[in-house]
Amino acid sequence: MSSKLRKAGAGDGDECNLDMSPMIDMVFLLLIFFVVNSSAIVVRQDAQVVPPVADKGKKQEEINGRIVINVFQDGTFKDEMGEALLSDEDITEHVKTKKEANDLKSYTSKLHLRGDKDAVFKHSRKVIAASAKAGVIQVMFATYVTDK
Repeated sequence: MSSKLRKAGAGDGDECNLDMSPMIDMVFLLLIFFVVNSSAIVVRQDAQVVPPVADKGKKQEEINGRIVINVFQDGTFKDEMGEALLSDEDITEHVKTKKEANDLKSYTSKLHLRGDKDAVFKHSRKVIAASAKAGVIQVMFATYVTDK
């Protein structure tokens, strides 16, 4: 009986082929979907700001929702794009605008404070107070992280 099944199952040399073109089309569609829906987030760093070294600092993994403000040694402030923020009102307005954009994307806004290692803390405190007026209460201080 097994020989009858073998003879019935055996064709005239035709092999079973699988058409892979729909599978390849699906892979390309998924690739396009993920590329279109992803967004590249780059935190720009001002080369003139030298953050302090922290032995117990840790790298922040969450990039979404960061509002970067650079604090220079002379007490001046610039945003991530290098535009000067001259007064407390400018800082508050800048943070408020960025916070509204983050709220639309459902990100939690965090102040990423990049203070120069030689800057006095009172300048950083001024930025923190201005951002608190805009509704941002989480603050991250940029430091160099060591492996000690």
